[in-house]
Amino acid sequence: MPLNKSKKKTPMPAQKPEVRRRNFNEVALGYTEEDAVNEAQRCLQCKKPGCIQGCPVQVQIPQFIKRIAERDFDGAIKVIKETNSLPAVCGRVCPQEEQCEQRCVVGKMGEPVGIGRLERFAADWERAKGVQVPDLPAKLSKKVAIIGSGPASLTCAGDLAKLGYDVTVFEAFHKPGGVLVYGIPEFRLPKAIVQEEVEFIKKLGVEVRTDMVMGKVLTVDDLFDMGYEAVFIGTGAGLPKFMGIPGENYLGVYSANEFLTRINLMKAYSFPETDTPIKVGKKVAVVGGGNVAMDSARSALRMGADEVHIVYRRSEEEMPARQEEFENAREEGIIFDFLTNPVQIIGDEKGWVKGMECIRMELGEPDASGRRRPVPVKGSEFTMDVDTVVIAIGTGPNPLLIKATEGLELTKHGYIAADENGKTSREGVWAGGDIVTGAATVILAMGAGKKAAKSIHEYLQSKK
Repeated sequence: MPLNKSKKKTPMPAQKPEVRRRNFNEVALGYTEEDAVNEAQRCLQCKKPGCIQGCPVQVQIPQFIKRIAERDFDGAIKVIKETNSLPAVCGRVCPQEEQCEQRCVVGKMGEPVGIGRLERFAADWERAKGVQVPDLPAKLSKKVAIIGSGPASLTCAGDLAKLGYDVTVFEAFHKPGGVLVYGIPEFRLPKAIVQEEVEFIKKLGVEVRTDMVMGKVLTVDDLFDMGYEAVFIGTGAGLPKFMGIPGENYLGVYSANEFLTRINLMKAYSFPETDTPIKVGKKVAVVGGGNVAMDSARSALRMGADEVHIVYRRSEEEMPARQEEFENAREEGIIFDFLTNPVQIIGDEKGWVKGMECIRMELGEPDASGRRRPVPVKGSEFTMDVDTVVIAIGTGPNPLLIKATEGLELTKHGYIAADENGKTSREGVWAGGDIVTGAATVILAMGAGKKAAKSIHEYLQSKK
Protein backbone atom coordinates (compact mmCIF):
# COMPACT_ATOMS: atom_id res chain seq x y z
CA MET A 1 0.00 0.00 0.00
CA PRO A 2 1.55 3.36 -0.99
CA LEU A 3 2.13 5.87 1.79
CA ASN A 4 1.09 9.52 1.65
CA LYS A 5 3.59 11.47 3.77
CA SER A 6 1.65 14.73 3.72
CA LYS A 7 1.51 16.43 7.13
CA LYS A 8 -1.92 17.88 6.41
CA LYS A 9 -5.32 16.28 5.97
CA THR A 10 -6.79 16.08 2.50
CA PRO A 11 -9.09 19.15 2.38
CA MET A 12 -12.83 18.55 2.69
CA PRO A 13 -14.86 20.28 -0.06
CA ALA A 14 -17.47 22.62 1.44
CA GLN A 15 -19.98 25.32 0.56
CA LYS A 16 -18.50 28.82 0.64
CA PRO A 17 -19.50 30.82 3.74
CA GLU A 18 -21.24 33.58 1.81
CA VAL A 19 -23.44 30.97 0.11
CA ARG A 20 -24.15 28.56 2.95
CA ARG A 21 -25.11 31.22 5.51
CA ARG A 22 -28.47 31.54 3.75
CA ASN A 23 -29.32 27.89 3.07
CA PHE A 24 -29.86 24.74 5.10
CA ASN A 25 -27.93 22.45 2.75
CA GLU A 26 -25.08 20.44 4.22
CA VAL A 27 -21.95 22.57 4.68
CA ALA A 28 -19.31 19.86 4.23
CA LEU A 29 -19.67 18.09 0.88
CA GLY A 30 -17.67 14.93 1.53
CA TYR A 31 -14.64 13.29 -0.04
CA THR A 32 -14.47 12.02 -3.59
CA GLU A 33 -13.05 8.52 -4.05
CA GLU A 34 -9.65 10.00 -4.92
CA ASP A 35 -9.74 12.27 -1.85
CA ALA A 36 -10.57 9.30 0.38
CA VAL A 37 -7.85 7.05 -1.03
CA ASN A 38 -5.32 9.86 -0.76
CA GLU A 39 -6.24 10.52 2.89
CA ALA A 40 -6.34 6.81 3.78
CA GLN A 41 -2.79 6.45 2.49
CA ARG A 42 -1.61 8.79 5.27
CA CYS A 43 -2.40 6.07 7.85
CA LEU A 44 0.73 4.31 9.18
CA GLN A 45 -1.18 1.11 10.09
CA CYS A 46 0.28 1.12 13.61
CA LYS A 47 0.83 -2.24 15.30
CA LYS A 48 -0.66 -0.82 18.51
CA PRO A 49 -3.30 1.64 17.24
CA GLY A 50 -4.26 4.18 19.88
CA CYS A 51 -7.10 5.41 17.68
CA ILE A 52 -9.22 2.35 18.52
CA GLN A 53 -8.80 3.02 22.25
CA GLY A 54 -10.10 6.54 21.64
CA CYS A 55 -13.29 5.26 19.97
CA PRO A 56 -16.22 4.67 22.38
CA VAL A 57 -17.69 2.02 20.05
CA GLN A 58 -14.33 0.39 19.25
CA VAL A 59 -14.39 0.66 15.46
CA GLN A 60 -11.39 -1.21 13.99
CA ILE A 61 -10.07 2.00 12.48
CA PRO A 62 -6.81 0.86 10.82
CA GLN A 63 -8.64 -2.04 9.19
CA PHE A 64 -11.30 0.07 7.52
CA ILE A 65 -8.78 2.75 6.49
CA LYS A 66 -6.53 0.10 4.92
CA ARG A 67 -9.46 -1.10 2.82
CA ILE A 68 -10.19 2.43 1.63
CA ALA A 69 -6.53 2.87 0.69
CA GLU A 70 -6.86 -0.35 -1.35
CA ARG A 71 -10.13 0.91 -2.91
CA ASP A 72 -12.09 -1.86 -1.19
CA PHE A 73 -14.87 0.48 -0.11
CA ASP A 74 -17.34 -2.33 0.44
CA GLY A 75 -14.89 -4.02 2.79
CA ALA A 76 -14.35 -0.73 4.63
CA ILE A 77 -18.02 -0.19 5.48
CA LYS A 78 -18.40 -3.82 6.54
CA VAL A 79 -15.55 -3.39 9.05
CA ILE A 80 -17.12 -0.22 10.44
CA LYS A 81 -20.58 -1.76 10.78
CA GLU A 82 -19.25 -4.67 12.80
CA THR A 83 -19.31 -2.28 15.77
CA ASN A 84 -21.05 0.91 14.59
CA SER A 85 -24.59 0.90 13.17
CA LEU A 86 -24.64 4.70 12.60
CA PRO A 87 -21.47 5.51 10.60
CA ALA A 88 -22.98 8.26 8.43
CA VAL A 89 -23.99 10.08 11.62
CA CYS A 90 -20.69 9.54 13.42
CA GLY A 91 -18.67 10.63 10.41
CA ARG A 92 -20.45 13.98 10.53
CA VAL A 93 -20.99 14.93 14.17
CA CYS A 94 -18.50 13.02 16.34
CA PRO A 95 -15.73 15.09 17.96
CA GLN A 96 -12.99 12.92 16.46
CA GLU A 97 -10.41 15.54 17.36
CA GLU A 98 -10.96 14.71 21.04
CA GLN A 99 -11.18 10.94 20.59
CA CYS A 100 -9.73 8.70 17.87
CA GLU A 101 -7.82 11.42 16.01
CA GLN A 102 -6.33 12.75 19.22
CA ARG A 103 -4.44 9.46 19.60
CA CYS A 104 -3.33 9.20 15.97
CA VAL A 105 0.47 8.84 15.66
CA VAL A 106 0.45 10.81 12.41
CA GLY A 107 -0.91 13.71 14.45
CA LYS A 108 2.36 13.95 16.36
CA MET A 109 4.12 15.01 13.16
CA GLY A 110 1.34 17.12 11.66
CA GLU A 111 -2.42 16.80 11.33
CA PRO A 112 -3.91 13.41 12.30
CA VAL A 113 -5.51 11.15 9.71
CA GLY A 114 -9.05 12.34 8.93
CA ILE A 115 -10.73 9.31 10.48
CA GLY A 116 -14.15 10.93 10.71
CA ARG A 117 -14.02 12.11 7.10
CA LEU A 118 -13.11 8.60 5.96
CA GLU A 119 -15.90 7.04 8.01
CA ARG A 120 -18.37 9.44 6.43
CA PHE A 121 -17.01 8.60 2.97
CA ALA A 122 -17.46 4.85 3.51
CA ALA A 123 -21.02 5.31 4.81
CA ASP A 124 -21.97 7.65 1.97
CA TRP A 125 -20.45 5.27 -0.59
CA GLU A 126 -22.58 2.42 0.75
CA ARG A 127 -25.72 4.56 0.80
CA ALA A 128 -25.20 5.46 -2.86
CA LYS A 129 -24.72 1.78 -3.80
CA GLY A 130 -27.45 0.37 -1.55
CA VAL A 131 -27.21 -0.53 2.13
CA GLN A 132 -26.59 -4.21 2.82
CA VAL A 133 -28.10 -6.00 5.80
CA PRO A 134 -25.85 -8.57 7.49
CA ASP A 135 -26.95 -12.16 8.01
CA LEU A 136 -29.03 -12.33 11.18
CA PRO A 137 -29.44 -15.19 13.64
CA ALA A 138 -32.78 -16.87 14.27
CA LYS A 139 -35.10 -14.80 16.44
CA LEU A 140 -34.98 -15.50 20.15
CA SER A 141 -38.16 -15.57 22.21
CA LYS A 142 -36.88 -12.90 24.60
CA LYS A 143 -38.25 -9.36 24.18
CA VAL A 144 -36.41 -6.12 25.00
CA ALA A 145 -37.98 -2.65 25.16
CA ILE A 146 -35.97 0.48 24.32
CA ILE A 147 -37.36 3.82 25.48
CA GLY A 148 -36.23 6.70 23.31
CA SER A 149 -34.70 6.55 19.83
CA GLY A 150 -31.58 8.68 20.09
CA PRO A 151 -28.03 7.44 19.44
CA ALA A 152 -27.76 5.41 22.69
CA SER A 153 -31.09 3.71 22.08
CA LEU A 154 -30.52 2.98 18.39
CA THR A 155 -27.10 1.49 19.13
CA CYS A 156 -28.47 -0.67 21.93
CA ALA A 157 -31.38 -1.79 19.74
CA GLY A 158 -29.15 -2.60 16.78
CA ASP A 159 -26.66 -4.63 18.82
CA LEU A 160 -29.41 -6.63 20.51
CA ALA A 161 -31.17 -7.28 17.19
CA LYS A 162 -27.94 -8.64 15.75
CA LEU A 163 -27.92 -11.13 18.63
CA GLY A 164 -31.44 -12.27 17.76
CA TYR A 165 -33.55 -10.48 20.38
CA ASP A 166 -37.06 -9.21 19.68
CA VAL A 167 -36.54 -5.46 20.14
CA THR A 168 -39.12 -2.66 20.21
CA VAL A 169 -38.19 1.03 20.33
CA PHE A 170 -40.72 3.47 21.84
CA GLU A 171 -40.30 7.10 20.71
CA ALA A 172 -42.26 10.13 21.99
CA PHE A 173 -41.98 12.22 18.81
CA HIS A 174 -43.54 11.48 15.43
CA LYS A 175 -40.13 10.67 13.95
CA PRO A 176 -37.37 8.47 15.41
CA GLY A 177 -33.82 9.68 15.91
CA GLY A 178 -33.94 11.65 19.14
CA VAL A 179 -31.41 14.48 19.30
CA LEU A 180 -30.22 13.51 15.81
CA VAL A 181 -33.50 14.79 14.34
CA TYR A 182 -34.56 17.52 16.78
CA GLY A 183 -31.25 18.92 17.97
CA ILE A 184 -28.71 18.89 15.13
CA PRO A 185 -29.40 21.21 12.18
CA GLU A 186 -29.91 20.02 8.63
CA PHE A 187 -26.73 21.76 7.47
CA ARG A 188 -24.64 19.60 9.81
CA LEU A 189 -26.64 16.37 9.67
CA PRO A 190 -29.28 16.00 6.93
CA LYS A 191 -32.41 14.33 8.27
CA ALA A 192 -32.59 12.03 5.25
CA ILE A 193 -29.35 10.47 6.45
CA VAL A 194 -30.72 9.96 9.95
CA GLN A 195 -33.82 8.38 8.46
CA GLU A 196 -31.70 5.98 6.42
CA GLU A 197 -29.68 5.01 9.50
CA VAL A 198 -32.95 4.33 11.33
CA GLU A 199 -34.19 2.26 8.38
CA PHE A 200 -31.04 0.14 8.69
CA ILE A 201 -31.86 -0.52 12.35
CA LYS A 202 -35.39 -1.52 11.29
CA LYS A 203 -33.97 -3.90 8.68
CA LEU A 204 -32.13 -5.63 11.51
CA GLY A 205 -35.60 -6.55 12.80
CA VAL A 206 -36.20 -3.72 15.27
CA GLU A 207 -39.78 -2.43 15.58
CA VAL A 208 -40.07 1.34 16.06
CA ARG A 209 -43.25 2.77 17.58
CA THR A 210 -43.59 6.57 17.45
CA ASP A 211 -45.91 8.99 19.30
CA MET A 212 -45.38 6.97 22.47
CA VAL A 213 -44.82 9.36 25.39
CA MET A 214 -43.52 6.85 27.88
CA GLY A 215 -44.46 7.52 31.47
CA LYS A 216 -47.81 8.72 30.21
CA VAL A 217 -48.90 6.20 27.55
CA LEU A 218 -47.05 3.27 29.10
CA THR A 219 -44.80 2.81 32.13
CA VAL A 220 -41.81 0.54 32.69
CA ASP A 221 -44.07 -1.68 34.79
CA ASP A 222 -46.50 -1.92 31.88
CA LEU A 223 -43.67 -3.08 29.62
CA PHE A 224 -42.74 -5.90 31.98
CA ASP A 225 -46.42 -6.88 32.17
CA MET A 226 -46.44 -7.01 28.35
CA GLY A 227 -43.71 -9.65 28.35
CA TYR A 228 -40.57 -7.57 27.92
CA GLU A 229 -37.77 -9.07 30.00
CA ALA A 230 -35.40 -6.09 29.91
CA VAL A 231 -35.82 -2.34 29.41
CA PHE A 232 -33.25 0.23 28.26
CA ILE A 233 -33.96 3.90 28.98
CA GLY A 234 -32.30 6.31 26.56
CA THR A 235 -34.58 9.32 26.77
CA GLY A 236 -31.79 11.91 26.72
CA ALA A 237 -31.70 15.25 28.49
CA GLY A 238 -34.34 17.35 26.80
CA LEU A 239 -35.54 19.60 29.62
CA PRO A 240 -34.35 23.17 28.89
CA LYS A 241 -32.42 25.19 31.45
CA PHE A 242 -32.91 28.93 31.82
CA MET A 243 -30.79 31.56 33.55
CA GLY A 244 -33.39 32.73 36.03
CA ILE A 245 -32.98 36.38 35.06
CA PRO A 246 -35.81 38.92 34.69
CA GLY A 247 -37.56 38.97 31.31
CA GLU A 248 -37.10 35.36 30.24
CA ASN A 249 -40.87 35.08 29.79
CA TYR A 250 -41.02 37.79 27.08
CA LEU A 251 -42.15 36.84 23.58
CA GLY A 252 -39.12 36.22 21.40
CA VAL A 253 -37.20 34.31 24.09
CA TYR A 254 -36.61 30.66 23.24
CA SER A 255 -34.86 27.75 24.83
CA ALA A 256 -32.39 26.31 22.33
CA ASN A 257 -34.32 23.06 22.64
CA GLU A 258 -37.58 24.59 21.38
CA PHE A 259 -35.80 26.76 18.80
CA LEU A 260 -33.93 23.87 17.22
CA THR A 261 -36.81 21.38 17.50
CA ARG A 262 -39.14 23.71 15.61
CA ILE A 263 -36.54 24.31 12.89
CA ASN A 264 -35.08 20.81 12.58
CA LEU A 265 -37.75 18.24 13.36
CA MET A 266 -40.77 20.36 12.47
CA LYS A 267 -39.09 22.05 9.47
CA ALA A 268 -40.01 25.63 10.35
CA TYR A 269 -37.40 26.75 7.83
CA SER A 270 -39.79 25.75 5.01
CA PHE A 271 -42.88 27.53 6.39
CA PRO A 272 -45.53 27.97 4.98
CA GLU A 273 -44.98 24.64 3.18
CA THR A 274 -44.92 23.14 6.69
CA ASP A 275 -47.35 23.99 9.48
CA THR A 276 -44.68 25.12 11.95
CA PRO A 277 -43.95 28.85 12.06
CA ILE A 278 -41.13 30.38 14.07
CA LYS A 279 -40.47 34.08 14.55
CA VAL A 280 -36.81 35.02 14.22
CA GLY A 281 -36.00 38.71 14.49
CA LYS A 282 -33.38 40.77 12.70
CA LYS A 283 -30.98 40.95 15.67
CA VAL A 284 -30.54 37.70 17.57
CA ALA A 285 -28.56 36.92 20.73
CA VAL A 286 -27.71 33.30 21.58
CA VAL A 287 -26.55 32.81 25.17
CA GLY A 288 -24.02 30.01 25.66
CA GLY A 289 -20.77 28.68 24.22
CA GLY A 290 -21.33 25.02 23.35
CA ASN A 291 -22.18 23.22 20.14
CA VAL A 292 -25.90 23.85 20.73
CA ALA A 293 -25.22 27.59 20.88
CA MET A 294 -23.33 27.37 17.58
CA ASP A 295 -26.18 25.40 16.00
CA SER A 296 -28.75 27.92 17.25
CA ALA A 297 -26.79 30.94 16.03
CA ARG A 298 -26.10 29.46 12.61
CA SER A 299 -29.75 28.42 12.28
CA ALA A 300 -30.94 31.93 13.18
CA LEU A 301 -28.73 33.35 10.45
CA ARG A 302 -30.21 30.95 7.92
CA MET A 303 -33.72 31.86 9.09
CA GLY A 304 -33.12 35.43 7.91
CA ALA A 305 -31.55 37.31 10.83
CA ASP A 306 -29.36 40.25 9.80
CA GLU A 307 -27.10 40.04 12.84
CA VAL A 308 -26.46 37.16 15.23
CA HIS A 309 -24.43 37.35 18.43
CA ILE A 310 -23.15 34.53 20.63
CA VAL A 311 -22.97 35.87 24.17
CA TYR A 312 -20.60 33.83 26.33
CA ARG A 313 -19.49 34.61 29.86
CA ARG A 314 -15.99 33.16 29.51
CA SER A 315 -13.28 33.67 26.87
CA GLU A 316 -12.70 31.85 23.59
CA GLU A 317 -10.18 29.52 25.24
CA GLU A 318 -12.79 28.19 27.70
CA MET A 319 -15.55 27.76 25.14
CA PRO A 320 -16.68 24.09 25.00
CA ALA A 321 -17.86 24.09 21.36
CA ARG A 322 -15.89 22.11 18.78
CA GLN A 323 -13.23 24.19 17.06
CA GLU A 324 -14.68 23.23 13.68
CA GLU A 325 -18.13 24.53 14.63
CA PHE A 326 -16.68 27.75 16.05
CA GLU A 327 -14.66 28.38 12.89
CA ASN A 328 -17.66 27.66 10.65
CA ALA A 329 -19.81 30.06 12.67
CA ARG A 330 -17.19 32.80 12.55
CA GLU A 331 -16.74 32.34 8.78
CA GLU A 332 -20.48 32.77 8.33
CA GLY A 333 -20.47 36.10 10.14
CA ILE A 334 -21.60 35.18 13.65
CA ILE A 335 -20.44 37.86 16.13
CA PHE A 336 -18.85 36.59 19.35
CA ASP A 337 -19.27 38.60 22.54
CA PHE A 338 -16.89 36.90 24.96
CA LEU A 339 -16.64 37.72 28.67
CA THR A 340 -20.23 38.95 28.55
CA ASN A 341 -23.19 37.79 30.64
CA PRO A 342 -26.90 38.75 30.44
CA VAL A 343 -28.49 40.18 33.59
CA GLN A 344 -31.98 40.86 32.25
CA ILE A 345 -34.04 40.79 29.07
CA ILE A 346 -35.94 43.95 28.21
CA GLY A 347 -39.40 43.94 26.60
CA ASP A 348 -41.66 46.46 24.92
CA GLU A 349 -45.23 47.41 25.85
CA LYS A 350 -46.58 44.47 23.80
CA GLY A 351 -44.43 41.91 25.63
CA TRP A 352 -41.85 41.34 22.87
CA VAL A 353 -38.09 41.41 23.37
CA LYS A 354 -36.44 44.70 22.46
CA GLY A 355 -33.06 44.42 24.21
CA MET A 356 -30.83 42.54 26.63
CA GLU A 357 -28.89 44.12 29.47
CA CYS A 358 -25.47 42.54 29.94
CA ILE A 359 -22.41 42.96 32.11
CA ARG A 360 -18.75 42.51 31.22
CA MET A 361 -16.90 39.68 32.92
CA GLU A 362 -13.28 38.90 33.81
CA LEU A 363 -11.74 35.55 34.61
CA GLY A 364 -10.87 34.68 38.19
CA GLU A 365 -9.66 31.45 39.80
CA PRO A 366 -10.61 28.03 38.32
CA ASP A 367 -13.94 26.54 39.43
CA ALA A 368 -15.02 22.89 39.75
CA SER A 369 -14.96 22.45 35.96
CA GLY A 370 -11.28 23.41 35.84
CA ARG A 371 -12.06 26.54 33.86
CA ARG A 372 -11.40 30.01 35.29
CA ARG A 373 -14.50 31.37 36.98
CA PRO A 374 -16.11 34.42 35.30
CA VAL A 375 -16.46 37.38 37.66
CA PRO A 376 -18.63 40.47 36.92
CA VAL A 377 -16.82 43.76 36.31
CA LYS A 378 -18.51 46.35 38.48
CA GLY A 379 -20.11 49.23 36.57
CA SER A 380 -19.67 47.63 33.13
CA GLU A 381 -23.38 47.10 32.36
CA PHE A 382 -24.59 47.85 28.83
CA THR A 383 -27.64 47.06 26.68
CA MET A 384 -27.65 45.04 23.47
CA ASP A 385 -30.24 45.98 20.86
CA VAL A 386 -31.81 42.57 20.05
CA ASP A 387 -35.31 41.30 19.28
CA THR A 388 -34.77 37.55 19.74
CA VAL A 389 -32.93 35.70 22.51
CA VAL A 390 -32.08 31.98 22.48
CA ILE A 391 -30.93 30.46 25.78
CA ALA A 392 -28.43 27.66 25.07
CA ILE A 393 -26.88 26.97 28.47
CA GLY A 394 -27.70 23.30 28.76
CA THR A 395 -30.51 20.84 29.45
CA GLY A 396 -31.61 18.49 32.20
CA PRO A 397 -33.48 15.18 32.43
CA ASN A 398 -37.16 15.14 31.56
CA PRO A 399 -38.85 13.90 34.76
CA LEU A 400 -41.96 12.35 33.15
CA LEU A 401 -40.74 8.75 32.82
CA ILE A 402 -38.51 8.92 35.88
CA LYS A 403 -41.40 9.92 38.14
CA ALA A 404 -43.52 7.10 36.73
CA THR A 405 -40.85 4.45 37.42
CA GLU A 406 -40.56 3.18 40.98
CA GLY A 407 -37.26 1.89 42.30
CA LEU A 408 -34.98 4.01 40.07
CA GLU A 409 -32.12 5.59 41.99
CA LEU A 410 -31.24 9.09 40.78
CA THR A 411 -28.13 11.24 41.04
CA LYS A 412 -28.16 14.54 42.93
CA HIS A 413 -28.82 16.31 39.61
CA GLY A 414 -31.85 14.16 38.81
CA TYR A 415 -30.25 11.87 36.23
CA ILE A 416 -30.63 8.08 36.39
CA ALA A 417 -27.86 6.45 38.40
CA ALA A 418 -26.29 3.57 36.47
CA ASP A 419 -23.06 1.59 36.61
CA GLU A 420 -20.46 1.50 33.82
CA ASN A 421 -22.57 -1.06 31.95
CA GLY A 422 -25.81 0.91 32.28
CA LYS A 423 -27.40 -1.22 35.00
CA THR A 424 -29.72 0.77 37.24
CA SER A 425 -31.01 0.10 40.74
CA ARG A 426 -34.14 -1.43 39.21
CA GLU A 427 -34.00 -5.12 38.30
CA GLY A 428 -34.07 -5.62 34.52
CA VAL A 429 -33.68 -1.90 33.73
CA TRP A 430 -30.67 -0.28 32.05
CA ALA A 431 -30.07 3.34 31.08
CA GLY A 432 -27.50 5.18 28.99
CA GLY A 433 -26.66 8.37 27.15
CA ASP A 434 -27.60 11.86 28.30
CA ILE A 435 -30.23 10.61 30.77
CA VAL A 436 -27.29 9.20 32.77
CA THR A 437 -24.38 11.52 31.97
CA GLY A 438 -26.13 14.79 31.25
CA ALA A 439 -25.70 16.42 27.84
CA ALA A 440 -22.70 14.85 26.10
CA THR A 441 -21.69 13.71 22.61
CA VAL A 442 -23.44 11.38 20.18
CA ILE A 443 -20.59 8.89 20.19
CA LEU A 444 -20.41 8.70 23.99
CA ALA A 445 -24.13 7.93 24.03
CA MET A 446 -23.56 5.24 21.43
CA GLY A 447 -20.79 3.76 23.54
CA ALA A 448 -23.17 3.62 26.50
CA GLY A 449 -25.80 1.90 24.36
CA LYS A 450 -23.27 -0.68 23.20
CA LYS A 451 -22.15 -1.50 26.76
CA ALA A 452 -25.76 -1.79 27.89
CA ALA A 453 -26.61 -4.16 25.03
CA LYS A 454 -23.75 -6.45 26.05
CA SER A 455 -24.87 -6.36 29.70
CA ILE A 456 -28.52 -7.00 28.78
CA HIS A 457 -27.45 -9.98 26.66
CA GLU A 458 -25.48 -11.46 29.56
CA TYR A 459 -28.43 -10.89 31.91
CA LEU A 460 -30.97 -12.53 29.60
CA GLN A 461 -28.70 -15.46 28.86
CA SER A 462 -28.28 -16.06 32.60
CA LYS A 463 -32.08 -16.34 32.93
CA LYS A 464 -32.30 -19.43 30.70
